[in-house]
Amino acid sequence: MAKKLLPPFDEPVLRGVAEVLGATEGGLTGAEIAYTLDQVRVPDVSPTITKRHRLFNALADRQNRDGAGNCVVAFMTVAMAPVRYRDNPAAFSRRRDDLNLVLIHAGCCITDEGKVGRAKSGKATTLDQAAERAGTIRTELTRRGTHPDLLRYCTVELLLRNNFHALLEAAKSIPDRIRSQTGQSGDGSELVKATLTNASGPLLAINAGRTVTDRSEQSGFANLVTGLLGLYRNRTAHDQDPSSCQRRGAHRSVDRYVHGASPSRRRERQEVPVI
Repeated sequence: MAKKLLPPFDEPVLRGVAEVLGATEGGLTGAEIAYTLDQVRVPDVSPTITKRHRLFNALADRQNRDGAGNCVVAFMTVAMAPVRYRDNPAAFSRRRDDLNLVLIHAGCCITDEGKVGRAKSGKATTLDQAAERAGTIRTELTRRGTHPDLLRYCTVELLLRNNFHALLEAAKSIPDRIRSQTGQSGDGSELVKATLTNASGPLLAINAGRTVTDRSEQSGFANLVTGLLGLYRNRTAHDQDPSSCQRRGAHRSVDRYVHGASPSRRRERQEVPVI
């Protein structure tokens, strides 16, 4: 029985697949690309160039010769076989989510079994539809511009769909950043008093501090951070659903002033420079 030919993938989708699986960080290694191409009998037409371009060239060349997308599906199926990720399930989740954000534009998805299937929600035609239909919190948070420090702290928990612990890890990113930028130790409200309050200088300022409005804003920011740190430590509050919006706002407030401050203003206020 003749094999059913699948429609070729459009160039942007195929390039997106190659960028995910051939990424410098988090993608397949050069040896893994060579092995997988060999497994699905796709010639490695340009083995010495950058991984993502190497993979795109190989798959595009074979797809063009076949007039079908079977080789692309075969490659993804081998690359995403769950057994290959038995020691690193988070890597499987990350690649699946990133691939799905691309494949949804072709009406496809990577299933939990690592196979390519049809997306029940259909083909996405906009970025908003793609994020919504890819169906992961991490994808939606990235689309909304969540601060990278938040995602850095809780990516593993999000990939494992452990939203409860993702919230806790996200909250921990705030005191860690304060300590790294001020050189102070401590935690919780004591750390905030020593670094963010007007009485502390402040060591970490979010504005020029020259007017009553500036000082009120700084005081309000200190209160906000104190509340957030108390919230994630409060065991009874863990049953609530604290939003990452406030945590994202805390990081953005620091970015807004510290990254934008002139060197003279930083010296005047004795602020700790951002690394």
